Amino acid sequence: MKKKEKNYNLILGASIALFMFLFLMIGVFYTPYDPDAMSGSAKFAPPSLSHIFGCDHFGRDIFSRVLKGTGTTFFVASATVILGGGIGIIVGAFTGYFGGWIDEVLMRFNDAVVSFPNILLALVFISILGPGKYNVILALAIVFIPSFARITRSEFLSQKEMDYVKSARLMGVSHLRIMFVHIFPNILPSVLSMAAIGFNNAVLAEAGMSYLGIGVQPPDASLGRMLSETQTYLMNAPWCAIFPGLAVIGLALGFSLLSDGLLKKGGK
Repeated sequence: MKKKEKNYNLILGASIALFMFLFLMIGVFYTPYDPDAMSGSAKFAPPSLSHIFGCDHFGRDIFSRVLKGTGTTFFVASATVILGGGIGIIVGAFTGYFGGWIDEVLMRFNDAVVSFPNILLALVFISILGPGKYNVILALAIVFIPSFARITRSEFLSQKEMDYVKSARLMGVSHLRIMFVHIFPNILPSVLSMAAIGFNNAVLAEAGMSYLGIGVQPPDASLGRMLSETQTYLMNAPWCAIFPGLAVIGLALGFSLLSDGLLKKGGK
């Protein structure tokens, strides 16, 4: 009997993602200090028992700000995937299942959007909508729709010719029920993998936009903005950038490994 190979990427990715989720949940219910409270006496204070991550150039507690910043990034990435992924999945499901003119019209529009680099297109939408947390979500969601639509369409194209779908049609089952009750559960591993990849991309995109000053705006704490604000003091106070950077890496790495593990699991 062949020994089942362990999916280490799935295990490690899920562990890191769970750790980061529990970490940000601390910030939802508790922060040792007000993330925006400034203290002249604590300016550039190194990590200690009273400030475990140290303080920044305004004397703000970095641990409290990383907690809130991680929560902000997680919210933006999650909302982006739910909004953009949800619309993309619906578009892909209808185009893949019905085909015909619906497929032609929606996928040609989809191809036109895909022809532009994602981050460039997101920056265009931000320039139109203006900076801010909710505008970043909207801009990234619009950019993410085509990738979710294309993969969902591909899955539906292959599944709609399967025997169980043909049997459901012969039994008079409605198209919507076939699509979302019969077919959708069978492509769930691919959908979850897409969602994890989308989350990873949204984390990096949000951090990058906030770093440039066009993403999440004060008073909301942002990991990207924290990195931008402290780059001048990197040599004198490296802890100001290390801990926000580790939070970004943790979110991105965890969901990147998780998506790879889900792909491997779905391929077995």
